[in-house]
Amino acid sequence: MAEPLHLYPIPVTRVSNLCCTGMEAVRNAAFAVASGAFDVALAVGVEKMRDVPSRGSLVAQHVERGHPLLCKGRTAPGMFALLATRYLEQNRLDEGTLDKVAVKNHEHGALNPRAHFRKAITEEAARKAPPVAEPLRLYDCCPTTDGAAAVILTRADRARDYVKDPVVIRGIGLAVANGYFGAQMKPDWDFLGFEATQRAAAAAYADAGVTDPARAFDVVECHDCFTITEILNYEDLGLAPRGRGWELIHDNVTRLGGRLPVNTGGGLKSCGHPIGASGVRMINQIADQIRGRAGKMQVPKADLGLAHTLGGPGSVSTVFVLGPGA
Repeated sequence: MAEPLHLYPIPVTRVSNLCCTGMEAVRNAAFAVASGAFDVALAVGVEKMRDVPSRGSLVAQHVERGHPLLCKGRTAPGMFALLATRYLEQNRLDEGTLDKVAVKNHEHGALNPRAHFRKAITEEAARKAPPVAEPLRLYDCCPTTDGAAAVILTRADRARDYVKDPVVIRGIGLAVANGYFGAQMKPDWDFLGFEATQRAAAAAYADAGVTDPARAFDVVECHDCFTITEILNYEDLGLAPRGRGWELIHDNVTRLGGRLPVNTGGGLKSCGHPIGASGVRMINQIADQIRGRAGKMQVPKADLGLAHTLGGPGSVSTVFVLGPGA
């Protein structure tokens, strides 16, 4: 950032925290401003996912660089397929529940001029798509995508010096619940949710004074690297009771026009997941909703929004609560 933008001599720091990297950059910039050390900060997320051949991909890194004993050869689809299998069995559901998430997010992505995929799909197309890791199929998985996003932060009392409609961070939560290689080896994990998300959400809600998340928010951006992840996040974020997140997608609650629209820009499923950029993009998506400038994706009277990321095999999570400036 310092070199291409010629930002010398101001401080520039690189942040890395798995899939939470983008939100972690915004979190650190917010703390820098809140501390009084700086008046204005720029948080940028960027990732080039498509500049390597298949043998240099994330899948290859899991196979070749993984722990010599724990999870050797583990892949992201394989990890989350375990949760999908467990959740569907536990709640007596079939893969059609996952298809509904894919259809919703592709429907939303078709409205988003910045989405990687801008084409709606049918449940039949999702059901007949090639398998990746049972029960996950092609449309259950986010694509490999390049991308970048940026956020400018300043003190709340100075925000209107720069814009007429500032968005304020009401709460931030970050939690690291376990390690990377041993995350799925914990004997007390039931494969039905992520402790990191639960703890990060609790911290952000305490900051923001949110006591009933299922009713507090008008719009949500949550991590949907796979369709099952979005459903589990409904529950971990307190948007649905334990074991009943699937009801939100079956009842169209999280579709545009529903009571609680989720991933109105298409989520990671349609926008893609350039890892360092996704969290910043999600914060911008919520900010656009609160400002009323989300175009065809706009949720009427969006006032309080939630943005969430989940890193690695569920090891780390970041949650932001955002609202309009005073």
